[in-house]
Amino acid sequence: MNDLHALTDWCDALLAKLEPAQRRQLARQIALELRRANAQRIAQQVTPEGEVFVPRKAGKSRDQRGKLRRPMFAKLRTARFLKAQAAANAATVGFAGRVGRIARVHQFGLYGRLKPGGPEYRYASRQLLGINEPDLAILTLQIERHLSGKAKITP
Repeated sequence: MNDLHALTDWCDALLAKLEPAQRRQLARQIALELRRANAQRIAQQVTPEGEVFVPRKAGKSRDQRGKLRRPMFAKLRTARFLKAQAAANAATVGFAGRVGRIARVHQFGLYGRLKPGGPEYRYASRQLLGINEPDLAILTLQIERHLSGKAKITP
């Protein structure tokens, strides 16, 4: 997290010189890049720190052979639910609507209902969203390229 603070300290003076429309454009690029990185990690079932998600309990999520019918959070990682928003002073990535509550339960390992009106269950903590070192490197490169006039990056 210190690296994120170092990045913001480095950027503040440079970004203050940009017009609000340019800052919003940069924030949008950053938000889209963070959404892409987090969606890839969710698809790989890995936290931002690189740890594998705690597997879900055996039950109806498996077929007769014991294979998973669908990986966890397959729909949550789509652009329909994982939203990237940008403003002149902020870039945010998060879940919209009802799935936001579901994601929060998994992100922090809270209690949630298995079915509406059903029993409560304590879900294992599976950190869905976050920023890691490679993300910071890509964001730094993206900011440098935006400030130098080359907005597109090719990782």
